[in-house]
Amino acid sequence: MTAVSGGRMGSAEQWVTIAAVLLGALTTHLTTYGMERQRKKHELVTRWDSKKLEAYEGYVDSVRACIFLAVHLYECREGLRERDKSDQELMAEMSEAGRTRGRAFERIMLLAGDDVVEAAHELNAVALQVDWQASGRVDGALEDWRERNRAAFRAINAFHESARVDLGVDGSVSGEKHPERDLLLPSARSENGSQAS
Repeated sequence: MTAVSGGRMGSAEQWVTIAAVLLGALTTHLTTYGMERQRKKHELVTRWDSKKLEAYEGYVDSVRACIFLAVHLYECREGLRERDKSDQELMAEMSEAGRTRGRAFERIMLLAGDDVVEAAHELNAVALQVDWQASGRVDGALEDWRERNRAAFRAINAFHESARVDLGVDGSVSGEKHPERDLLLPSARSENGSQAS
């Protein structure tokens, strides 16, 4: 009877051992699967964050290029800068820069979160106001021009803020530590053409 009892125990121990091995294998498989899935998810997020960063950077670059061309045209038309190109040449450059800005905006529409898309829409609207005054499509005095440029740079900062949140970047580009800054403008000229103090 003792031999039969010992045989049964051996069989039960074997089943326990097999179950433990199977449980260990299943646990190892699930752990490996979970870690691999997490790694792939992290790679995908990193890849998309990299694409978003490129898109955000390209968009802001294109907006700023348009603004700088508009400033050049406006200053030439208003006699604030010596003319180095004709209005037609400057308008053609602005048109090409506008197409580049449009393509960059489309990348934002494809990759960005809702808040970034809305910030880009707002930035487009105020940047177009700068373009339109520079090209003479809308009227305005010098102070209107400056306010349009201020609005454009405020919108760029708002876009930066939304993009930073979307990318998970800590900190802020506005607030107490970063007070709003005004346009950098040269000193006014006196009537005889020299810089006023």
